[in-house]
Amino acid sequence: MDLDLVFLGTSGSMPTGFRGAPALLVRRGGERLLFDCGEGTQRQLLLSSVGLVDLAEVFLTHYHADHYLGLPGMLKTFALRGREQPITIYGPPGLRELFGDLRRIFGRLTYDYRLVELRPGDELARVGYRIQVFPVLHGVRAAGYAIVEDARPGRFDVRRADELGVPAGPERGALQRGEHVTLADGRIITPDQVLGPARRGRKLAITGDTAPSSEVVEAVRGADVLVHEATFLEDEQGRARETMHSTALDAALIAREAEVALLALVHLSNRYLGRDAAREARSVFEPTVVPKDFDTIDVAFEERGGPRLVKGGAVYGRAQAPTAEETVTVGEEGAA
Repeated sequence: MDLDLVFLGTSGSMPTGFRGAPALLVRRGGERLLFDCGEGTQRQLLLSSVGLVDLAEVFLTHYHADHYLGLPGMLKTFALRGREQPITIYGPPGLRELFGDLRRIFGRLTYDYRLVELRPGDELARVGYRIQVFPVLHGVRAAGYAIVEDARPGRFDVRRADELGVPAGPERGALQRGEHVTLADGRIITPDQVLGPARRGRKLAITGDTAPSSEVVEAVRGADVLVHEATFLEDEQGRARETMHSTALDAALIAREAEVALLALVHLSNRYLGRDAAREARSVFEPTVVPKDFDTIDVAFEERGGPRLVKGGAVYGRAQAPTAEETVTVGEEGAA
């Protein structure tokens, strides 16, 4: 199943001429999950190959204005288009209070919306994966989110199936789905006889804004992709601590300790260039990228190469993806 991240807004605190306010879209198969909705997010979607789809779910990491100001406008646009499908908004405690104020902005809608307040330790069960809520350190009610896929069946051993006399066809498919099958001679074949060890699913982790935290390290451990803020560089470490943000080096140290496969730095201050953040982070954690708006990260299974940054992936779209020469592998300077 396809899994990728679309970076719609990678700036911190305020948009710039090149980077929008925080917003990240996760696409898994036909599902679309939006994490944060900064100012201008609906326009970013319209400018991308994604389009302004009728999102079913939006997840907010916290209630600083740069992370939600785009939401009331997008909700109103959905209503102007005559939307009838309900939408669910998730966020830490305080969500209902926030919407008490936002209702005066977006007014009456043509569809229902549901507000769900989440706390660290909560988990949303989905078909084939779950969304875990973890604590971050930002001085306000805030949360990070991890998308964790279920384990997959082990590899099918064709030679062993042949030896056991399992015919090619539906029986082999049933075994790969974890079902027992009965052969024509009455023998029962179980999945463990023809399948190797279970293979781990993929994991994405999104911190939102946070200072360095041991709890974040544990929550994101083993992630295929960690999307971590890097508002400052080490020359402003004091400011980072004061505002409970992270430097690029902070994020890299967390990624290294948590043994993630790829670190993606976002929420950059306009005082820094992406390549500067990348250089600082790679001094301790080489597999670091600094996506720009409309870049994507394709998250392939480990045995198929793992995650990779695709520059302009949401401009070209999947049907017109860049050639191999235009994609960026981990560690290339162009990934900044």
